[in-house]
Amino acid sequence: MGHLRQEIEPREAGLDPKALARLDQHFSHLVDDLRLPGYLVSVSRHGRVAHLTTYGHRDVEARLPVETDTLWRIYSMTKPVTSVAALMLLEEGRLRLDDPVARFLPAFADPRVYVSGSGADIETRPAGQPLLIRHLLTHTSGLTFGFYHSHPVDALYRDAGLESSVAPGADLAGTCDVYAGLPLQFEPGTEWNYSVSTNVLGRLIEVVSGQDLDVFLAERIFGPLGMTDAGFCVTDEQAGRLAELYGEDAEGRITPIAGLPLHGRPRFLSGSGGMVASAYDYHRFMEMLRRRGELDGVRLLKPETVDTMAANHLPGGVDRRTFGSALHREPGNAGLGFGLGVSVVVDPEITRSPSSEGAFGWSGVASTTFWVDPRHDLTVQFYTQVRPTSSHSIYPELKRLVHEAVLG
Repeated sequence: MGHLRQEIEPREAGLDPKALARLDQHFSHLVDDLRLPGYLVSVSRHGRVAHLTTYGHRDVEARLPVETDTLWRIYSMTKPVTSVAALMLLEEGRLRLDDPVARFLPAFADPRVYVSGSGADIETRPAGQPLLIRHLLTHTSGLTFGFYHSHPVDALYRDAGLESSVAPGADLAGTCDVYAGLPLQFEPGTEWNYSVSTNVLGRLIEVVSGQDLDVFLAERIFGPLGMTDAGFCVTDEQAGRLAELYGEDAEGRITPIAGLPLHGRPRFLSGSGGMVASAYDYHRFMEMLRRRGELDGVRLLKPETVDTMAANHLPGGVDRRTFGSALHREPGNAGLGFGLGVSVVVDPEITRSPSSEGAFGWSGVASTTFWVDPRHDLTVQFYTQVRPTSSHSIYPELKRLVHEAVLG
């Protein structure tokens, strides 16, 4: 068990204490207004924690406070971890970015692409090129999510029982076989569509390594980095530290909702969104990325590999708003490209909130987020546990308030 601790005063790290106080005030008001149960935020500069705040409750009904060792469902913040695992195998020469996925997962050998129609009248054609590992890492695979309700292929996912991305009763291997039997929304590499791609990447890691995904991550990432609480389930000893999950009602107030069962090893190991971690755990992971693959003498990736991960891989250097599928051509994607498992700022002048070019990170559906800002040598993470039903301003406001705190 690790506790995150503040290591340096903000001004020593080039951060404005008054701006950080405004950040805390903003989010504490959301808690006091019953729009968040509680939160943890940390801001680190030059590798040292310069601001750390906990406020509110990890369990509102039980009046249990958020603490520095609280465990959080990080959902899609699992994706960068899975992506790092894949890049480790790439460095070992066990796979390449331009390898066809079917080399390791034969069910993906003959992908078909949506042409027209819906339901039983859908028309498809053979894909003009194979699905590549690169496409999985960049979310340009043509795969999708069943919960989008925006495209006829999404409906096929729901018909196959995939609204929550897992085939009923199936493990990771079985679920990926179901994905493989469904058409792609578009030709691989031609659009950006956030999807189940990282689950397929997780299964690919299992096949290449010969280990279950949770075992590989524990042995190759969590253990070496000292991420002592990270995993896909919680033990009886950890259970009391797990934050409760909440949703929004019609007025935007929070109410408890059920999350994925976390007691006992899950049958479905989601490389896309299955992890639980503490702020200490993810701080270790972020710092490894900030230091370009190494932390405390342990190197997971070469510096050049992290640089490649954090570079925009969308064709021509465009952003997700330009290259995204119809669903993703929204103002919030302006100025944001995508690397190998992480969002990347490519044009800070047009992002929805102040950003630095080259900053990279990702978020989770329960309103958690992180980013690494190489320009300012900064890492930031924020945790609460609310699955919103509507658009909210947590991320833009957090980025604005942190940006205002950086003195130089």
